[in-house]
Amino acid sequence: MKSDLPNLYPLAPAALHILMALAAEELHGYGIMQVVARESENRYRMGPGTLYDNLQRLMQQGLVEEAGHGRGEHSRRIYYRLTASGRRVFSTEIARLETMVRNARAYLNAPRPRRT
Repeated sequence: MKSDLPNLYPLAPAALHILMALAAEELHGYGIMQVVARESENRYRMGPGTLYDNLQRLMQQGLVEEAGHGRGEHSRRIYYRLTASGRRVFSTEIARLETMVRNARAYLNAPRPRRT
């Protein structure tokens, strides 16, 4: 993995969705696209170009790795998984987003000063 981890944050939406999809299990490309669509309630749909460009970048950064090929009629499918570094980066990004949401809620709920 690159030594410039701070340059990874904030994660791009596509990268965040891919890491989330791979956090639970090894998946092939189409499986990742299905999980992303399902978990975002179809608000975020990722095409093959976006998926594979991001997978390539995440692999170069050492966050994702190939886990092997499928079997039988699916032997051409390549499965991917998070690396230990990928899991740490994903956890750090979740914590960053939780802080951001907590702070945003505090701003929304803060009393507004009256103009006179």
